[in-house]
Amino acid sequence: MFDKVKEIICEYVEVEPDEITEESRFIEDLGFNSYDVMCMMGDAEDNFDVEIDQEEAVKCKTVGEFAKYLGGLADE
Repeated sequence: MFDKVKEIICEYVEVEPDEITEESRFIEDLGFNSYDVMCMMGDAEDNFDVEIDQEEAVKCKTVGEFAKYLGGLADE
């Protein structure tokens, strides 16, 4: 899950995959803006065939938190 999330992230910001850790923060560390975050969520929905609750997802500040959130949705 984490590796796939890293692939999606790299489509939005110019960061090498090996620079992304579970502790990387979307805005502060990776340079995301709010539009990037929303688009990335849409891609994640398509890639993992899940429906993301935006209110819950925006609580995920790090890549690891978002990957864990997606993993929980995929298990449902």
